[in-house]
Amino acid sequence: MRHFGPAEYICNSRMKARSASIAISLKSKITDYAQLTKMRLASLVVFSALTGYFFAVDIVDAVWLEILFLVVGGFMVTGSSNAFNQIIERDFDKLMKRTADRPIPDGRMEATEAFMLAGLLGITGVIILWFGLNPLSGLLGTLALILYVAVYTPLKRKGPIAVFVGAFPGAIPPMLGYVAATNDFGLIPGVLFATQFIWQFPHFWAIAWKADDDYTKAGFRLMPSASGKSTTSAFYILIYTIFLIPISLFPIIFTTGSALVMTLVALAGLGFTWYAILLFYSKSDSAALKLMFASFVYLPIVQLLYLI
Repeated sequence: MRHFGPAEYICNSRMKARSASIAISLKSKITDYAQLTKMRLASLVVFSALTGYFFAVDIVDAVWLEILFLVVGGFMVTGSSNAFNQIIERDFDKLMKRTADRPIPDGRMEATEAFMLAGLLGITGVIILWFGLNPLSGLLGTLALILYVAVYTPLKRKGPIAVFVGAFPGAIPPMLGYVAATNDFGLIPGVLFATQFIWQFPHFWAIAWKADDDYTKAGFRLMPSASGKSTTSAFYILIYTIFLIPISLFPIIFTTGSALVMTLVALAGLGFTWYAILLFYSKSDSAALKLMFASFVYLPIVQLLYLI
């Protein structure tokens, strides 16, 4: 049996320590990249794209490669948009408690590194959508990226018009998924787009309400009314939530016409509206937080009901 001498033990310990350090650094880098690209948010976006895709196809056995291209390309384009957004807003993120620990404002990542990653993801994602699926999908991915980064992001410091503009790229995923499957625009992808477009107003305004103090520090003006957390703002949120109910029925009305699915979607809309009513009467941060979580639950439920 071989016995290790003191020098060998020291060398072995150093190698283990170095390996552990590399593993920790790699894990930290992956975590930073995930935070930079907002992977959890990107997952919701890709889910919406997939529901649009499955809404358009009857048999999925022969199209798994297309699904892979949609998922990978969607993740890349969305991650690129989020990364560019954080690069542009890095100085403002330092001022807000909710964003100060992001990789760039916290100093864990240089803006140059983030820019290279964002550019690589964006270009590769668009190429995958364009050539792996079809040119229309690539165009939609490009449009979403440009609108989010070059139009929506700068407008956030101008006024609530930013929410309206940002709702366009935010509503593209289900349309993109449908177009990825059919290579064609039409009424159905249009109504899928409309549902997610309207949903974004109560969803984002609930977030803006809860984070209003932070947003004010950074100069972001995103509440629907200049009066901020007021009855007027809560009224706008409630109106858009109510308006979402009939809009969300259109994808069913123009396809199967299923009374059961329409009833379930309407009930989901009424449940969502209930939280908007609570916010209207209480005008509290806790009610806005509940509405925000309700919005995260509402959208995937309704989109899954569409697939029935």
